[in-house]
Amino acid sequence: MEGILTGFAIIAVVIAAGYVCARLRIGGDGAQLALNRIAFFVASPALLFTVIADADLAELLHGPLLVQAAAAVIVAGLFLLVNAVWLRLSASEATVGAVSAGYVNANNIGLPVAVYVLDDPRAVVPLILLQLLVFAPLTLLVLDAQTTGRLSARLVLAQPVRNPIILGSVAGAVVSAAGWTVPAPVLAPLDILGGAAIPMMLMAFGMSLHGSRPLRRGSSRAAAGVAAAIKAVVMPAVAYLLARYAFRLDDDEVLAAVVLAGLPTAQNVFNYASRFRRGEILARDVILVTTIASPVVLFAAALLLGDG
Repeated sequence: MEGILTGFAIIAVVIAAGYVCARLRIGGDGAQLALNRIAFFVASPALLFTVIADADLAELLHGPLLVQAAAAVIVAGLFLLVNAVWLRLSASEATVGAVSAGYVNANNIGLPVAVYVLDDPRAVVPLILLQLLVFAPLTLLVLDAQTTGRLSARLVLAQPVRNPIILGSVAGAVVSAAGWTVPAPVLAPLDILGGAAIPMMLMAFGMSLHGSRPLRRGSSRAAAGVAAAIKAVVMPAVAYLLARYAFRLDDDEVLAAVVLAGLPTAQNVFNYASRFRRGEILARDVILVTTIASPVVLFAAALLLGDG
């Protein structure tokens, strides 16, 4: 239990530091964007390369990944069902709501949680790849078809190639699969760059919380509330049932599955909504509400399922 408390304390303090920096305008108006971009384009690819290059790929692709995939599909389908019965959003807004309910923040929050709570950064790597290589292209494909009436394969296929996180992950996978040993003069600088990723992500995330006001008048309150409740409560519960009873994973893998499912909605969802100018307020509100609720869910999962 002390390890769990320490992990959450680290995450909370660094996020709070980012919030204070934003409130005091330390770094100016562009500080959050700068931290996010450096983490995304430089530090995170380095971190994922070093983690995957040293991992056994066969261990990454097993039951827990199937649990996350199944849980995401189930909760997205649940939102679409609620929408059909009650909310009656447009097709594109319903897509944004469904994705908001099942697409987790595996990078900015997932990596720190994997490091400090699960004590295994590799735990979140398969989920990152699943979302970036499967869920993100499918989301773009559906939104593109709904908003333009046509399919742009070029838009979808270009996303993985242009994403440095995917490129760093693929490079690490190649090294691991080939059984190569990365020379120390190459690995040591990447270790240092990768070590900067998590603090920058958490501080940028804390900065993003300053001035946020969810569920303001005029926003899609009902839809945001439904999507946030499904994401924060239903998805971890579904992951638990799947991991424990359908896939019969061991206790550590059940904890990892529930914790990863309890992560907040990814900020990528807002980027996708903004790209097509559909459901932007809905995505923003779900991200913020689940971000506030997520620490409670994660701590409860660690407390109930952890081994102390």
